[in-house]
Amino acid sequence: MTMSLDGFVADRRGGTARLSDPAAAGGSEYMDALIRATGAVVMGRRTFAMAEDPDWFVGNYEFQVPIFVLTHTPPPVMPAQDGRLTFTFVTDGIASAIAQAKAAAGDRVVQALGASVVQQVLRAGLADELHVDVAPVLLGEGLRLFDDPDLEGVALEKVGVQEVGGFTSLRFRVVT
Repeated sequence: MTMSLDGFVADRRGGTARLSDPAAAGGSEYMDALIRATGAVVMGRRTFAMAEDPDWFVGNYEFQVPIFVLTHTPPPVMPAQDGRLTFTFVTDGIASAIAQAKAAAGDRVVQALGASVVQQVLRAGLADELHVDVAPVLLGEGLRLFDDPDLEGVALEKVGVQEVGGFTSLRFRVVT
């Protein structure tokens, strides 16, 4: 996840353009390593809906892996899929979504994307690491990544800091 220096993952209109960095885009060493390490993605319905056309994911989304969308209501029409990128709409909670994603990922990493999903994974004690890229911008208001008082008891241990273009990438081990 990328957040602004003041903790937002989207501006007040839901936009994320100011949080993008070409140095961390597809084709960069940083992003290529992240893509290689990723075996599955868990995202929320809001993150899934950011693509105006859900068929866009196949061939365009950086993670061409099984995607598990945490939702209360699956879409009436399944989005396009192929041999690498598949969609599973999970309606029975975060633990189920993570378990299914881990099974699909094998020995590779499961990425959790979306503020609500990240908060749920941390609250449920299902995260091994927290990886956050900090953009050198201030948004002032919008959607906060860690706007959840129940996260107060989550302990983190710093395991890495890396400069990626103008961004700072932070990695923490979750100590529960």
